[in-house]
Amino acid sequence: PPSAYIPTLNITKADPTDVSPTQIHKALHRLRERQTLRFIPWGPASIQVALARRSPYVHSAHRVTGFTLFNHTSMAELFERLLSQYDRIRRRNAFLDNYRREPMFQDNLDEFESARETVQCLVEEYRACERVDYNKLEYDGGDGSGKSGRE
Repeated sequence: PPSAYIPTLNITKADPTDVSPTQIHKALHRLRERQTLRFIPWGPASIQVALARRSPYVHSAHRVTGFTLFNHTSMAELFERLLSQYDRIRRRNAFLDNYRREPMFQDNLDEFESARETVQCLVEEYRACERVDYNKLEYDGGDGSGKSGRE
């Protein structure tokens, strides 16, 4: 399945006399209506909006400024590339000498494998998010109980 947005946060700074919350909500609603953004299939196409007054101390040439924080399932691709690069370095045991000098890593490099497993789980979670039946999936939450943190 194609990648999708997970509900997002939008913080908009504007003078209430210039921009109303209704205008912002209408603009975001048009994005959802036109399906410009593809959201996860199992949850609402949610964009949380926080409207704040502009600071009197920070001047901007624009009437409206803002910040949007997106989470997207395509992050799985980024983490997969990272894992692939890590695996290549690890096969050659490159750059590990400095770590082996540290007391934590003198006996073994288990922390590296634990970190790799954590990133692999993150990739699997992002991939699962793209599925329609995501909230019905059962998986091992890492503690061996077979239960996730979603219950």
